[in-house]
Amino acid sequence: MRYKELFKRSILACCVLLGTGAAVAQAQTQPWSQRMAQTAMTKWSDTVTTGHWTYEQGVVWKGIENVWLQTGEKKYFQFLQNTVDKYVMPDGSIRSYKMEDYNIDNILDGRTVLMLYKVLNNEKYFKAASTLRTQLSKQPRIPEGGFWHKKRYPNQMWLDGLYMGEPFYAEYASTFHEDTAFNDIARQFILMERHARDPKTGLLYHAWDQSKQERWANKETGLSPNFWGRAMGWFGMALVDVLDQMPVNHPKRAELLVILNRYATAVAKYQDKKSGVWYQVLDKGAEKGNYLESSASCMFVYALAKGVRQHNLPQYFKAVAQTGFNGIIKQFISTDANGQINLNGTVSVAGLGGNPYRDGSYAYYLSEKVVTNDAKGVGAFIQASVEMERLANLSAGRDRNVVLDSYFNDERKKDITGTLLPYHYKWEEWDNNGFSLFGHIFNNYGLNLGTLYQAPTAANLKPASVYVIVDPDIPKENPNAKYMEPAHVTAITDWVKQGGVLLVLHNDTGNAEFKHFNTLMSKFGLTFKENSINHVQGAQFEQGAVAIPANNPVFKTAKKIYIKEISTFALTPPGQSVLNQKGEVAVAMAKYGKGVVLAVGDPWFYNEYLDGRKLPAEFENFKAANDVVSWLTKQIPAK
Repeated sequence: MRYKELFKRSILACCVLLGTGAAVAQAQTQPWSQRMAQTAMTKWSDTVTTGHWTYEQGVVWKGIENVWLQTGEKKYFQFLQNTVDKYVMPDGSIRSYKMEDYNIDNILDGRTVLMLYKVLNNEKYFKAASTLRTQLSKQPRIPEGGFWHKKRYPNQMWLDGLYMGEPFYAEYASTFHEDTAFNDIARQFILMERHARDPKTGLLYHAWDQSKQERWANKETGLSPNFWGRAMGWFGMALVDVLDQMPVNHPKRAELLVILNRYATAVAKYQDKKSGVWYQVLDKGAEKGNYLESSASCMFVYALAKGVRQHNLPQYFKAVAQTGFNGIIKQFISTDANGQINLNGTVSVAGLGGNPYRDGSYAYYLSEKVVTNDAKGVGAFIQASVEMERLANLSAGRDRNVVLDSYFNDERKKDITGTLLPYHYKWEEWDNNGFSLFGHIFNNYGLNLGTLYQAPTAANLKPASVYVIVDPDIPKENPNAKYMEPAHVTAITDWVKQGGVLLVLHNDTGNAEFKHFNTLMSKFGLTFKENSINHVQGAQFEQGAVAIPANNPVFKTAKKIYIKEISTFALTPPGQSVLNQKGEVAVAMAKYGKGVVLAVGDPWFYNEYLDGRKLPAEFENFKAANDVVSWLTKQIPAK
């Protein structure tokens, strides 16, 4: 019996080891962003009592948010909500936050609070974000209008502060219609660069004391004496994030683009040729004691890669970012026995003034501790990794435009500010009814998002390579519902015939208009039946399951998806089935002239069924959305 028991235990041990090995192997095939996000969620668990409201966690939170947008996996969103809810109380107050400190570092976490408000529409997040916005409105300023870094650092602007304050300020302004705030936001960058940029190197000094009173400040310029890597990194990340939110026609946008290009040129110049990464003190790579530093390197990769993806930097910088990212993996990433990755080589902190006094000297920057898995480095690495992943398919869409109809679907409601806005299947909507994740996927494939608020014509369809029509209104949804008319049919069919790619996401009977809309769809042999299949009772999601057979022409990776209450098709040439369900055609397509039409009898790709918060994990709607966007981009004719 003894030998049998030992044999059983040996077999069990082998099985456990094999299982562990399989788990490690699976983890190692994931993208770097997901692997580091897991490290972060393990190290800063959402189940433990958290500390103070601090900017460091905000860097990590933004990284994890970006991974959620890339994957549509629930665990990332849950981590953020659970963690933020330890700080944001039911009345909207923020635990451990003190406005009277006027510390601009404390603004950064508000970006995640804003995201939670946009997704969940919970007023407590709005109140918390508005508290942080109030701090900015009262933040002490230098005479030229730049924010003090902290109340206890009078008259000082630091590069760090641009990242701490401006991206939140810009997103708040964009979300709640404070258009004039972008004048102030632009001013912060323009002032900082004007005073901190060294004309010889193109690099920016860490900080500027407008009063020239600090011991670290140059008595003529007020500048600190060195170019600290992470400070430059903060500035670049802030700039590309603000440009995401800034109106394209803002008069100061062009000046910010010039600043970004000057910045990128300087960063590329000081990239270490051997390792591909950057030094702690940027311009002193050859001097004794200097070292390659990970957080700054991650921030530079993020800023350059995102600048390229935004079309705000030339393609040249994509190679600089790729070299930098490769260098980060080789120089700073290690893997432990459990398969967890770690980021090494991050300076824990560097500042100016204070007690004990930090003089900004070269020796000072080399004196601070270098650590593993510092939040600032880990968060920056996750963000950089996501940006590199987003570049992978960027050439697929060839910088074309996907235009979303907001004429046939034109429901309106007031937001929390009382502003009347279009809603329901819109790119800018982050809640269940929005298309924000679908738009994110289109961006990943190199397509620019646009919205058409007018009736389709030959002229206004011409810039579109992909045109998306979703759920045409009926009077119960919109008293001013606009129907498909013969002129619209002519404009759309001519556009498809000339090479346009039309995506139609209709709805089932009782929830969409059929009679007029089918005058368009019948031209393609894709007539919607006034019916509804795949009814789902409550949370019985399996009732909405649709299996995708192997070798499907559109869905190359998704195998099981969820679509409920589908209006199906009556097909005539050139219409053909893409996916059947219960003996009916659920997804159909048609080649028409040089163009193509893909149609589904349900809006389907809205956030509720893409973002992972609702559906069980076995449903692959997020994969299906990627499959569809990948297929659509392949249908766009070459110019």
